[in-house]
Amino acid sequence: MTAERVNPPELSPAAGFSHAVVATGSRVVFLAGQTALDGDGKVVGETLPEQFERALANLLTALRAAGGTPADLARVTVYATDVADYRAHAPELGRVWGRLAGRDYPAMAVIGAVRLWDTEALVELDGFAVLA
Repeated sequence: MTAERVNPPELSPAAGFSHAVVATGSRVVFLAGQTALDGDGKVVGETLPEQFERALANLLTALRAAGGTPADLARVTVYATDVADYRAHAPELGRVWGRLAGRDYPAMAVIGAVRLWDTEALVELDGFAVLA
C-alpha cells in the first residue's frame, strides 16, 4: 500500500493521528474491535494504558495475520469508557502506539462509550487497512 498522510495547515496540528489518509492498494482489511482479551478470553490489565497496549497488540496481530503491517492502517477508532482518563494518559498511550505501531498514524477518532461488550474492558480499537 501507499499511504499519503494529509494534515492541512488550516487545521489544528495533528498529534497522534492524521487528519486524512489517502490509501492506494488492492485489498481492504476490516479489523474487528479488539479489547484487552488474552488467549483464554479474559480481559487483562487493570489500567487504561495496560488495556490499550493489549488491545492494540491484538488489533495488530489480526492485521498481521491478514498480511498487513501497522503502516497499512488507514483508519482506527478507539472506544473508551472514560474519555477524560484517555486524555490524561494520552502521552503514555502515544508511546505505546509508537513502540507497537510506529510513527505513521492513521486517521483516528476517540469515542466515549458507556460500556463495552466485555464489562471489564476500558478500551476497544477497530479499524481498517489497505494492503498492496
